[in-house]
Amino acid sequence: MRAPQHNSDFSRTVDQLADDPDPYGPEIGSTPQNDLSRADLDNVNKTGTTTIGITTTDGVVIATDMRASLGGRFVSNKNVQKVEQIHPTGALTLVGSVGGAQSFISSLRAEVNLYEARRGEDMSIDALATLAGNFARGGPFFAIHPILGGVDDEGSHVYSIDPAGGVMKDDYTVTGSGMQLAYGHLEQAYEDGLSNDEAKTIAARSIKSAAERDTGSGNGVFLCEITDEGVDIHGHHDFEEVI
Repeated sequence: MRAPQHNSDFSRTVDQLADDPDPYGPEIGSTPQNDLSRADLDNVNKTGTTTIGITTTDGVVIATDMRASLGGRFVSNKNVQKVEQIHPTGALTLVGSVGGAQSFISSLRAEVNLYEARRGEDMSIDALATLAGNFARGGPFFAIHPILGGVDDEGSHVYSIDPAGGVMKDDYTVTGSGMQLAYGHLEQAYEDGLSNDEAKTIAARSIKSAAERDTGSGNGVFLCEITDEGVDIHGHHDFEEVI
């Protein structure tokens, strides 16, 4: 067998890979970026919002208002569904810029589907929360602060994902412009061992409390009920239907 000669195709390949610590590892793509400044974000369509996630003995309840606004000053849409299913037994809320939140949901939903296709099983909610935090930290999803809720073999889970990618797990949480108003009712009404029906009433009342004073929240409530059997989402323009 002849040794490779200097300047042969083989030797040039070795030189090209010399600075790569893992030349045969998978190539990792880059996260899409944009050149928007924070000042640009003041003019984008934002949901304002109040969103709530509560763990229960049956699963998880998520509630959101239905209003989209421009900078919290003008109501641009009165029938926005701010919670969407992204997992067979999991859902995520839209909080912040509409485009960023929609892109965030689409990206997570695609990853969940890929995971199931490759491994033949559903991603755990804890793993999904970690992925969501990584996406928020490294991606172009400006001004988002969603709630992730879901049920898996480990039980019921609620996480808030902050704009910097922080992942916080709790029994219940609130995000959005009306969070302080909603927390006032939720803190008093929440107790361990709630059923989904009880949690839906508490969540709807908390959203109504926020809608009374927060200009970015209002026009009704979407209620999302999550169990180990799936995700069920319904909108109600009249709070009295669910309180």
